[in-house]
Amino acid sequence: MHTLKALYLSASVVLLSACTTAIDEYRDTTPTFSLKDYFDGQLTAWGIVQDYSGKLTRRFCVDITATWQGNNGQLDESFYFNDGTRQTRIWNVTVDDNGAVTGSASDVVGQASGTSQGSAFNWKYTLTVPIDGTEYDFAIDDWMYALDNDRMMNRSYMKKFGVTVAEFSIFFDKSADIPSCGS
Repeated sequence: MHTLKALYLSASVVLLSACTTAIDEYRDTTPTFSLKDYFDGQLTAWGIVQDYSGKLTRRFCVDITATWQGNNGQLDESFYFNDGTRQTRIWNVTVDDNGAVTGSASDVVGQASGTSQGSAFNWKYTLTVPIDGTEYDFAIDDWMYALDNDRMMNRSYMKKFGVTVAEFSIFFDKSADIPSCGS
């Protein structure tokens, strides 16, 4: 019986890993995504959070101010949730000459790392999230897709022990005529 369970678990892991997307699959897609070019100046984004069953649990808006000095940037994010909660995250990011991105924020464990190919950017990190007075660490697999020069879609998967416990869908727009969330 133990052998059968081990075989089933091994087969499940192989099947799940076969379903993962690699950043190289986007190599020839357009428009080309550049973290430095897209996250520059003022941006506004709107998003939703869905739990493991797909149920909508939260909505939010986020204002981002992004500044750069050479290959070092700062993304100052102000989140406004539909339940009245506000949250701030300040990312400090570096883009290497080869395009690899590293970053840190106060609620990120260690360093985030990412890379882009074509119209996609994949960003992975561990995020500490307070829930009912206790902090939990979750693995975040963050995918950004350039739609055009001003708009981008973001899909993030929050995982614990390899299981997706929440998904985030975020639409970014940096058009000049978009009002900020805080106004």
